[in-house]
Amino acid sequence: MDGPRAVRHTPFYLWSPQLNAEPADQIRLLDVQALDVRLSQLAHKRKSLPEHAELDSLTKDLAQQRDLLVAAQTQASDTAREQTKAEQDVDQVRQRAVRDQQRLDSGVGISARDLANLQSEVVSLAKRQGDLEDVVLEVMERLEGAQERVTGLTERVSALEAKTADATARRDAATAEIDAEVAKVTKDREVIVASMPADLMALYEKIRVKQGGVGAARLYQRRCEGCRLELDMAEVNEIKAAARDQVVRHENCGRILVRTADSGI
Repeated sequence: MDGPRAVRHTPFYLWSPQLNAEPADQIRLLDVQALDVRLSQLAHKRKSLPEHAELDSLTKDLAQQRDLLVAAQTQASDTAREQTKAEQDVDQVRQRAVRDQQRLDSGVGISARDLANLQSEVVSLAKRQGDLEDVVLEVMERLEGAQERVTGLTERVSALEAKTADATARRDAATAEIDAEVAKVTKDREVIVASMPADLMALYEKIRVKQGGVGAARLYQRRCEGCRLELDMAEVNEIKAAARDQVVRHENCGRILVRTADSGI
């Protein structure tokens, strides 16, 4: 019985319908690829600007400090109303004590029993006034603390707002610079693509989408610069046998292999 027969895979450049393109167009495909790589780099750079993380942190801190400021302002406002109420209570007791004292001082139409009651009430009102004045002092101290907290938080919020504005300006400037380069690179790409064969560009785009943004790679010293693998002799011979205008692809990664003077074949 015959032993197993070696089976040679279909040549890598025949994976898809044979496509021909002028060697110069194939080389210009590397220019398109370089521009696409640059566009990817710019997109990553734009997304990874340090100002983004800085602004995220500042925004969170600012939101937190603003919430604390609102709470402190509310507390200060409530304490101020509490102080007003306590002062009104003191004033009411004081006015009543003044009236009682005036009646005592006049002595007109007051029986002995009423006199005793008024004297007792005056003493009681004096104690009540003293207690209420202590309450006013305690509320005033709390209000002072609340107002100091409002002042401190207001300063923090202002400082964070200034830092946020600065980071935003730096981010916008960096973004504008990147966007300007993106516009230039995109224009340069459009100029090259406009003169390229449509079928070659269609194949390139299809592969580029599937292969992480790299659709064409230079064959340098028998190595694919797309996947960094060196071609074996069988692959090298297949490329040598292919016409110069035939579009070939690497068997390993499927990318278009562009032959140059440095390909080593």
